[in-house]
Amino acid sequence: MAEADMAHVLVFPIPAQGHLNSFLHFSTGLLRAGLHVTFLHTDHNLRRLGAAAREAAAATPRLRFLSVPDGLPDDDPRAVDGLPRLMQALSTTGAAAYRDLLASLRRRGAAADDGFKPVTCVVADGVMPFAWDIAEELGVPAIAYRTVSACSVLAYLSVPRLVELGELPFPDGGGDLDEPVRGVPGMESFLRRRDLPIQCRSLTDTYQDPLLKAVVAATVDSRRARALMLNTTASLEGPSLAHLAEEMRDVFAVGPLHAISPAPAVATSLWRHDDGCMAWLDGQAERSVVYISLGSLTVISHEQFTEFLHGLVAAGYPFLWVLRPDMLGASQDAALQEAIAAVGEGRALVVPWAPQRDVLRHHAVGCFLTHSGWNSTIEGVVEGVPMVCWPFFADQQINSRLVGAVWGNGLDMKDVCERDMVEGTVREAMESDEVRKLARTLAEQVERDIADGGSSAMEFKRLVGFIRELSSTTSAADKDLLQNQE
Repeated sequence: MAEADMAHVLVFPIPAQGHLNSFLHFSTGLLRAGLHVTFLHTDHNLRRLGAAAREAAAATPRLRFLSVPDGLPDDDPRAVDGLPRLMQALSTTGAAAYRDLLASLRRRGAAADDGFKPVTCVVADGVMPFAWDIAEELGVPAIAYRTVSACSVLAYLSVPRLVELGELPFPDGGGDLDEPVRGVPGMESFLRRRDLPIQCRSLTDTYQDPLLKAVVAATVDSRRARALMLNTTASLEGPSLAHLAEEMRDVFAVGPLHAISPAPAVATSLWRHDDGCMAWLDGQAERSVVYISLGSLTVISHEQFTEFLHGLVAAGYPFLWVLRPDMLGASQDAALQEAIAAVGEGRALVVPWAPQRDVLRHHAVGCFLTHSGWNSTIEGVVEGVPMVCWPFFADQQINSRLVGAVWGNGLDMKDVCERDMVEGTVREAMESDEVRKLARTLAEQVERDIADGGSSAMEFKRLVGFIRELSSTTSAADKDLLQNQE
């Protein structure tokens, strides 16, 4: 049996939109390399995807979608403020179902007529340490995949050290948020208190925030995985990758995956795209449109919406704004009408969801006002689009600092939501030759990284070889097990 035929990877992301996207691009790369992939959803999300997931699997014989319960009631909104509850439910109810499923897939593969051999390797979300612990207990080697920046992973890993150094918690009231943070290696020259994950600001005596505590613990635990995989490049985050390599068993920088192995967005999108926005962009002038999307989890108040709106109108550019149905709550419908009326028909388009990669590469888009989620950040980098960053939580604070202070391909507007700031920052991003030049230079460097012989392309090949080697060992163990059973 060929090595590629033996390798069957189960991938298991947490059930959040950004993680699903990143894991599907990774899965597409594995499929192109000849491996089999079982993509593990939660029951809730697989039902939500419906026919799109079935059609994607039917079109790709070596891909299938399975699911386990996430442990929450069907009517739970699964909103951002419920993430700690979701993580807890996954690590208990979800973990038990995952163990049973993986044990079955390791023993018997799947139905005899579907061509799937037993699972030989697990690539699990790096914030779910139970997933790789269970895999290893069952004799399946496991790799941790963090879908965020290397800098943010290193910052989470450094939180215990920041506590020891007295840099956390901050003084009462947060102190000076522009105070430098010295305890994260490789980031001493640019990291400030305000650039750490926002949960750090609410700490009192230790890192007791439940979400922060869980992510820090998972990051520390990832040292146990066979390797840590990151959706980044050496040219973007070389120093942080070097420091992480000293902490982990192995590190693979294999991004941006959406550029190396793009997958159809519809296969994992929990919202239906409004493809009409592409025709609207076709009618706009070159680099004239501000594209605004704050991701799949950000929520804003009506006051924040109003400040954004007035700032955008004052900036004077047409805009395409993604406002999810759950982003503004009860005031959503009135807000949509307010946005359109403020600029007039034809000058603004508001949609519930958009095909973002297509939007960013459209000639009419001049800048991207983003929440600085890692997927959005690297999608903007790849297309060379100047960015205005307004981070919401988690890794986004560090990502926006990278854009504004390290790479220079955009402007960091964190912690401010005032119309004058929005107006001025958007204008600068649209009009600055220097920002646009740096954005284009960065895009060209990343293009070299993913080309044949580039650092990310070579790292992905190394990762596939690593998985095949692990799978070969697992397959040999399975053969011995079967022989003993006979």
